[in-house]
Amino acid sequence: MYKMRKVFWDNPYQHSLLTKVAFVDGNQLLFEETIIYSFSGGQESDKAYINDLPVLDSKMQSNLIYYTLPEGHRLSIGDTVTMTIDWPRRSRLMRLHFAAELVLEIVTQKFHLKKVGAHIAETKARIDFEFGEHISSIFEIILEEYNKIINADKSIQTGFSDIQTQRRFWKIDDFAEVPCGGTHVKSTKEVGFVTLKRSRSGKSIERIEIKLIDDSMESPF
Repeated sequence: MYKMRKVFWDNPYQHSLLTKVAFVDGNQLLFEETIIYSFSGGQESDKAYINDLPVLDSKMQSNLIYYTLPEGHRLSIGDTVTMTIDWPRRSRLMRLHFAAELVLEIVTQKFHLKKVGAHIAETKARIDFEFGEHISSIFEIILEEYNKIINADKSIQTGFSDIQTQRRFWKIDDFAEVPCGGTHVKSTKEVGFVTLKRSRSGKSIERIEIKLIDDSMESPF
């Protein structure tokens, strides 16, 4: 049975990795370790490369991530490869991901609305709620609570709630503990401030679009 160490959980700031090919089936490959996040929980996949070859697609299956490379990659089991990711994209995805998590948790705690969809892209995140009113009416309260948490520079803790099934969580003391398998920054200050925009996506469904005010982030490595 194959095992894959997901370095993006251990160190989401790492953007280069030497690892070995564990399995090859045509253009689909497994690796012993990976820093390349694959679409899950609404968070988009990383833009990534294997030995400078672009990763065309990825999919999670039984806690493994299969990566699709171009035709003629010439890689075999046991080969050592270099993985790299587009760090600026990863940074924005991590920050927008957690900004969305904070907005969702604030809305859940204060207004008890039901989430019916979410997506985190590089330039913005969005969350859909069941709500029969104009959702911008609660933006002032959301941002007030959100900004308090950002200004407090609280530590974002992550870990496994179940190692066997690889279920993970994030936690902020005295605020919330939430199941989540995405990539996370270390503190709320790093997430940064956001703007909110209302978009109506369907009958009785209200959408909050979230954008970073400062979307730049230099690599710490």
